[in-house]
Amino acid sequence: MSIPVPAPRRHRPALLLSLLAGAQFLVVLNTSIVNVALPAIGQDLDLIPNGLAWTVNAYLIAFGALLPLGGRLTDLLGHRTAFLSGLLLFAAGSLAASIPSGAGPLITARAVQGIGAALLSPSGLAILLAHRPSGPGRGKALGIWGAASAAGGAAGVLLGGVLTSSLGWWAVFAVSALAALPCLVATPVLLAPGIRDSTARLDLPGALTVTAGLTLLVYGLGAEDATPLPDVVLPVAGLALLAALVPIERRARNPLLPPALLRNRSLVTGNLLMLLLGAVWVATFFFLPLYQQKVLGYSPLEAGLTQLPLAAALMAASWGAGRLPKTLLPGLVVLAAGLLWLARLPVDGAFLPDLLGPSVLIGTGLGLAFVPLTALGVAEAEPQHAGIAGGLINTSRQVGGALGLAVLTPLAAPATPALTAQAHGYRRALAAAALIALLAAAASVVHLLRSRTRAAAPLPGRS
Repeated sequence: MSIPVPAPRRHRPALLLSLLAGAQFLVVLNTSIVNVALPAIGQDLDLIPNGLAWTVNAYLIAFGALLPLGGRLTDLLGHRTAFLSGLLLFAAGSLAASIPSGAGPLITARAVQGIGAALLSPSGLAILLAHRPSGPGRGKALGIWGAASAAGGAAGVLLGGVLTSSLGWWAVFAVSALAALPCLVATPVLLAPGIRDSTARLDLPGALTVTAGLTLLVYGLGAEDATPLPDVVLPVAGLALLAALVPIERRARNPLLPPALLRNRSLVTGNLLMLLLGAVWVATFFFLPLYQQKVLGYSPLEAGLTQLPLAAALMAASWGAGRLPKTLLPGLVVLAAGLLWLARLPVDGAFLPDLLGPSVLIGTGLGLAFVPLTALGVAEAEPQHAGIAGGLINTSRQVGGALGLAVLTPLAAPATPALTAQAHGYRRALAAAALIALLAAAASVVHLLRSRTRAAAPLPGRS
């Protein structure tokens, strides 16, 4: 039984799209806005380095690990109910995080933010897909949604620096709570109550297994030296749980991952490619500021400002990708070219001759590739599976980022503290990211050729 999705009230599609884009902006913003504030948080709350790491990881792990569950709850509860619930949790977590009350409450509040984001992101995408049928309208809407994601990621570093230096670290969380308020007011106005499938039930064993597996995988890959266990134990345990999900889902009456989704070639291909793009995306925004600050001597604010051209190109390309056909392969090629150019950055490099060009290419490539990959991952999903499909494509991006950092960070480690050694390490990591982008481009060519072959094949029973 499919889940009917309510039409926008009073025919306000532009306002509805603004609401969904704004919510996605907030979700992505909070993956990076806290980074610049970490030294101030540590000094004010007397946090040890591991505690500081958890102010970042608590959000990222809760967000990434709970996305499949959030997507499935979107389908079971109804899109508006899930969206409102996610907004409420996100706003409550943001408000709690803005109150200086110690390490434990701050980390808990960040986890609540992440849980809210895990409901908010897939439900927002499901609403967008439901109200924008296939065709140019959907592509344009996905382009705006993708541009909002790009803007959130880019604005985090810059806004975090400005707020921390002018008001204090608490302001980086308070601004998210304030921004969530108009979204909470607008949602009941723009969306009528949804109708859900009352006969469906949550696959609790599957939900617990996938959440635990992703938690161990993402945490084990991203939390270096945070536990006394060998680095490989937690990721392997996570992979084992994810493998156990297959027999669990086969026996489930209402599986978390419906078999129809796993047979959907577009969805599987889109998620595999998003894993690769996520690895490149996160690695770029991780290594580039480090290169700028540790090798080129930029301040945190200068590093944020000099990434504005990359962010602008990413937003413009995301917006344009929703209006242009077949931008995936060109986007991946342009992305690889920009990374290879950046990997030649000299130790005494300057912004205009050495950083501006590759930054624009990287932003353009990311935007041109992200929107069609999102569309590919959800293109053939049934309406009743839109939430879980949106959750999966977001999960692939998050897990891909964790995998990318786990693989590329050792490449960036310098052999000596010398600037030349540090520069060589970052260049090596960026060159490896370019190879991942080229691998994704090759895989997209294979997908395109297979799609053409299937389209050209005669129907059964016909010559």
